[in-house]
Amino acid sequence: MNIDTDYWRERWARSETGFHQKEINPHLQRFWSALNLASGSRVFVPLCGKSRDMLWLHGQGHEVVGVEISPLAVEAFFAESGLHASVTKHDTFNIYQTEGLRLYCGDFFQMTSEDVAGVSAVFDRASLIALPQPMRSAYAAHMQTILASGVKTLLVTFDYPQHEMQGPPFSVTEPEVRALYEKAGEVRLLYSADILDKEPRFRDKGITQLQEKIFLVTHNPP
Repeated sequence: MNIDTDYWRERWARSETGFHQKEINPHLQRFWSALNLASGSRVFVPLCGKSRDMLWLHGQGHEVVGVEISPLAVEAFFAESGLHASVTKHDTFNIYQTEGLRLYCGDFFQMTSEDVAGVSAVFDRASLIALPQPMRSAYAAHMQTILASGVKTLLVTFDYPQHEMQGPPFSVTEPEVRALYEKAGEVRLLYSADILDKEPRFRDKGITQLQEKIFLVTHNPP
């Protein structure tokens, strides 16, 4: 399968958005305090779609920066949230912005350290697992390149027998997470649970086991 920018634009255009969660992610609410962020810290949400998690983070007093390839998703986020955004052009991006929320509409791999300047933390619920293995390596490397020393990521992954289902979401094992991020960072497992019984859409596709894992990653620790 060719997972490129057009693939995700087309998924949004066809309303094939089963990956979108209507509720705030419970792991975000449970584990966010483990990052020990100062009030007002800036948070980056990559491949953000129209995630309501951004509203929760904003409600915690954070300034939220997101990036999303689909303009339909970005516009839906603001419309469904009842927020008006100004739109400006910056390099290859259209930037949608309102107080405390700034979404870059464009390709994550075109983002620079200037675009995420001041970011203290990242919430990655559906970014790493949205990418096939070769792109995951490039994604992690780009993260390490653009993020400042000491930035922390709360990372959510799925681990299942990849041959049983074609992603996305893709299976990302704990050894792979460590291989991606421990070269220039620290990885700590916060949570692991078998969730197959709670996820009938995976079971219906023939998945025989499904682990959800939550990691705390510290990038380029000082």
